[in-house]
Amino acid sequence: MAQFETKITLPVLAEQYDMSEKAQIYRSFMHHLSQVPMSREEIKVLSAIQYTADMMGNSDAHIAKELVEMGLRAPRIAFPMEYLDFVDRAAMRNGWEIGGPTNAMMDLRHMWLGTREAYSLSSFRHVHDVLSEDVMRV
Repeated sequence: MAQFETKITLPVLAEQYDMSEKAQIYRSFMHHLSQVPMSREEIKVLSAIQYTADMMGNSDAHIAKELVEMGLRAPRIAFPMEYLDFVDRAAMRNGWEIGGPTNAMMDLRHMWLGTREAYSLSSFRHVHDVLSEDVMRV
């Protein structure tokens, strides 16, 4: 797998996905990653995930999930918040349960734990909106 410094492992496309949606995700992500004019690699990864999601009409979390399944490993800051929430919720379950973590998600979490990025009680963190859109309607 290709590496940026020691923190980020880029995804690798398996041959069986040559003409699939995964291949399109991979190509779009890698192309945009090479075009982003940022110095911080984590921000480049996040930007490439968001760009790929916009171009393909998918959510940021779906694109991040597919890239993690292809081998993307990066610090938490490199992932969209909705994907982080998904991983944190999945980690609260066993692997065999519905909604449980995949092997790739567990590898990613182990990486975060190894670099002390996963903070205590991260699985119980949730962002609540102060005002909902219903309140703002006139």
